[in-house]
Amino acid sequence: MGNAEKRIIELREKILDADYKYYNLASPDLDDYEYDMLMKELEKLEKENPSLVTPDSPTQRVSGKPAKKFEVVTHKVPMLSLSNSYNFDDLLDFDKRVRTALGERSYEYVCELKFDGLAISLTYEDGLLTKGATRGDGTKGDDVTNNIKTIKSIPLRIKSNKYKNIEVRGEVFIKKDDFIRINEEQETRGEKLFSNPRNTAAGTLKLKDNRTVASRPLNIFTYFLRNEDGGLKSHFENLSILKELRFPVNEHSKKVKNIDGVKKFCDEIEAIRDGLPYEIDGVVVKIDSQEQQEMLGSVGKSPKWAIAYKFKAKEKVTKINSITLQVGRTGTITPVAELEPVFLSGSTISRATLHNFDEIKRKDIRERDSVKIEKGGDVIPKVTEVILKDRPKDSVPFPEPKKCPVCGTKLEKPEEEVYIYCPNYFCPAQIQGRIEHFVQRDAMDIEGLGGSIISVLLENGFIKDYADIYTLKEKRDAFINIERFGVKSVDNILKAIEDSKEKTFDKVIFAIGIKHIGERTAKLLAKHFGSMEKLSKASETEIDDIYEIGPSIAKSIVDFFKDEKSKVLTGKLKKAGLKFELDESDKPELKESFAGKVFVLTGTLEKFTRNKAEELIEKYGGRSSGSVSKKTDYVLAGAEAGSKLDKAKKLGVKIISESDFEEMLK
Repeated sequence: MGNAEKRIIELREKILDADYKYYNLASPDLDDYEYDMLMKELEKLEKENPSLVTPDSPTQRVSGKPAKKFEVVTHKVPMLSLSNSYNFDDLLDFDKRVRTALGERSYEYVCELKFDGLAISLTYEDGLLTKGATRGDGTKGDDVTNNIKTIKSIPLRIKSNKYKNIEVRGEVFIKKDDFIRINEEQETRGEKLFSNPRNTAAGTLKLKDNRTVASRPLNIFTYFLRNEDGGLKSHFENLSILKELRFPVNEHSKKVKNIDGVKKFCDEIEAIRDGLPYEIDGVVVKIDSQEQQEMLGSVGKSPKWAIAYKFKAKEKVTKINSITLQVGRTGTITPVAELEPVFLSGSTISRATLHNFDEIKRKDIRERDSVKIEKGGDVIPKVTEVILKDRPKDSVPFPEPKKCPVCGTKLEKPEEEVYIYCPNYFCPAQIQGRIEHFVQRDAMDIEGLGGSIISVLLENGFIKDYADIYTLKEKRDAFINIERFGVKSVDNILKAIEDSKEKTFDKVIFAIGIKHIGERTAKLLAKHFGSMEKLSKASETEIDDIYEIGPSIAKSIVDFFKDEKSKVLTGKLKKAGLKFELDESDKPELKESFAGKVFVLTGTLEKFTRNKAEELIEKYGGRSSGSVSKKTDYVLAGAEAGSKLDKAKKLGVKIISESDFEEMLK
């Protein structure tokens, strides 16, 4: 074995191990920079030694070649669909049927969350992932192997002598927060919004170009194992085997003694449903013993040994008082339903986006209509149905606007898009939106410059764009004399503006508001190009070649830097002293107390903003998470800490105070 082959094997092991720790354990041991350097070295060595490239190499997760069509796969064992139950009486009836069929035999149940995603099958031969297929009709599905490989929590190969030839099944899904971000990107591009996370996951997995699939945040939980060589006895034990083989298994799966335990589990999960980071619509109940599963068999396309307990749909009826129009920072006109306030899923809903005017026409939504609303993905309020019998007799369809509601400019609708736009770059609403984006916490984090203050500054001619913020110190005296402002408040804002100049290069990229560029993409661009000058001169091909970045992002970057207005803005920002290059200090400085550790923040901190604390955690090699689990290393608890603190205590997770955190930083 030559030196190149040894190094290639070593790099693959390190990268695949890092993927497992990051995506499955939420406990990374490499920072992004180290990971990228390992991947680049591997790509270089494989390019120089093409005969050493293997299907299980991490470089093969994305092929870059769009599929012409999906081949049909016949499942060796049918993928059955579950019968549904909607109340506990249905579960009691199910238990009665099981008890009658099994006679005197004792039995136990396994309870799992019912994810609202897409069922898939993974086939491994001699430990290598050879096939990924959708459920389809249960007997035949589509071969989506190349798309499946883009999901980094799925092992490309497994190390086991006992379980080499296996089939693993699971549910591909998209988290709630990721679903919101995807829809925001769709809206920015002028493309149709997805209706829910389930459809988004399913649609993504059926895309022909797996580079686009790789850019979407797909996740998976596995819940089924079939071994060609036999030897499996218990479903719950199979879940443990899947964990040992490095497959993601949901932590809430539980074995219970009887149907009373099932009811208790269902009640507990429904109580925490809103707080889960992913969408579920119920609980799956299964007989644990595989021998008893075979005894019970199936009827039609449904097993007799399992049932789905469906939670009640979360919806309420209210009235649309009016429909208003919003203008986004890119000129998108979005209709919004102003609702009679109603309490739904833990919050009071008074507004719901209607997305676009095609959606209004399709559902025939009108002002003064009584409507059903729900939280899409349990997150976004949306109108699902109009109650036509309650519609006022003098009701009329809502007209499609012809002029911008803010600046009066004639609106445009590109043929290939579903959105209507205000083309006026200097529309006050767009200018305000761009500035609000620029100063937000995740961008330049200029505290004190809220929407109302930005409006005052624009109306009084103090600023015309976000670059003008850095000239406000020259107008301090006039600024102080504006009604409602004083010396202290103005000086605090000016200090925050000055402090923002220390924001890292990736934050600047995100803040300037290029279409499709989120925080993650901004970090990738900053690390790859190293300076704004190199980024501004990059071609679409150069940008598209970056791992995880696709053609639509590449085009929007090139278009941005071609625009004369953008050149003027970035020129003013550079002159103001913002960071236009990647500092050596931006690279992670690993600290032993932070490296590879998972932190969860809860409550209010006195000396740190949440964003700053998360930046420090990441800087020193740690990772912040939004939810507490057994994989959490520390819960940083501030004042008025809530349910996350309670859960940490229950799970025995180490709880640290703000002073403890400061000591760790030292």
